Amino acid sequence: MLVQFTVKNVLSFREETVLDMTAINAYKEHPGNLIDIGTREKYIRVAAIYGANASGKSNFYMAMRYFQQIIAESLNNVVDGFETAIKKYYVPFSFEENVENSEFQIIEIFGGYEYKYGFEYNAKCIVTEWLYRRNLKTNRTVTIFERTTEEIKFGATVRKECDAYKQQVPSEVLVLSFFNRLKMKTDIFRIVYALIMSTLVVEADFCEDTRVLGNFLPRVIDCEKPKLLEFLAAIDTGIKDIVYEVAEKETRFFTFHRGKDGKKYLLNLYDESEGTLKSIMLYIYARIALDGNKSIFVDELNVKLHPLLLKFIIDLFYDNNSTAQLIYTTHDTTLMDKKFFRRDQIWFVQKDEFGYSELSALSDFKVRSDASFEKDYLAGVYGGIPYLREFEMKEGE
Repeated sequence: MLVQFTVKNVLSFREETVLDMTAINAYKEHPGNLIDIGTREKYIRVAAIYGANASGKSNFYMAMRYFQQIIAESLNNVVDGFETAIKKYYVPFSFEENVENSEFQIIEIFGGYEYKYGFEYNAKCIVTEWLYRRNLKTNRTVTIFERTTEEIKFGATVRKECDAYKQQVPSEVLVLSFFNRLKMKTDIFRIVYALIMSTLVVEADFCEDTRVLGNFLPRVIDCEKPKLLEFLAAIDTGIKDIVYEVAEKETRFFTFHRGKDGKKYLLNLYDESEGTLKSIMLYIYARIALDGNKSIFVDELNVKLHPLLLKFIIDLFYDNNSTAQLIYTTHDTTLMDKKFFRRDQIWFVQKDEFGYSELSALSDFKVRSDASFEKDYLAGVYGGIPYLREFEMKEGE
């Protein structure tokens, strides 16, 4: 379960920027929107990030992707002549002469422990890296390791097993990535690596990538077709059945619709609307997240979706049997309403005249009890909207 994600000097986020999924205890509305794991803190299930075009909200999504890619690829391409992961994904703020290090940090909860992991880096090396584990029952925190450019110090719980390998960790390789690849008695590196990589980072145009359907839809049809058909009926697609066939290593999907004459008519799935295709893919991603208690980060979730369908997708994550979380960016303000969201679930990204993006929460503002979130947002009270200047387009002579 995701608690916090922090970026600094990555893309347009020059200063330290924190997305915090910790609920504010003073807010009593919508208790069903929260994850309760029996600790003093509760956590939000859904976070919506609003912002104007070019404000940087997609950059925040990209930051999560770069964070994962560095961890996944850190141990690859360390041979001379090949581009390293840290060089490939070193994308500091562009509009300054003095280029500084970039930094990521994530806090996750799993199995009764809170894990805090992060690193600071540039195109040449890992500058610092750290991993701490806190026992949620005793509140005791232990150091797993701390790394600088000079040395790696392991905590007492892993020191005996890890010290023998620390001189083998290259300066451009993350400690986490290195020890995740080794067969060890301790499983903490594997746990943290898996937690970070389990966040599903979904691109805005993912409905154009049919590989998702090819890889996952057959299993969904085989194992839970009734649930899928119930979902498709609930969102009014008109689909009465869905099947697939495999021919010459190619998987083809077909849907069935009922005609006016009462008969069923077959249609190639890819001839369905883009909204229907995106809905099916979102269902697949949602099932993966909900069944596996994963977090999912979707850029521009509202694209090609009716607002009511968007709400339907969001409501899937208000499942008391799962700790899955949905984080999404959007322009659509239809759901920016106290009837649907708590104040700690709504976030804004705004970019200033010098290109600095800033992330803030609605809970950072003093909001009247009778305020309309959407109306005040569109009026510019919370930022995150475009600054529109007068512009006249004249016909050419």
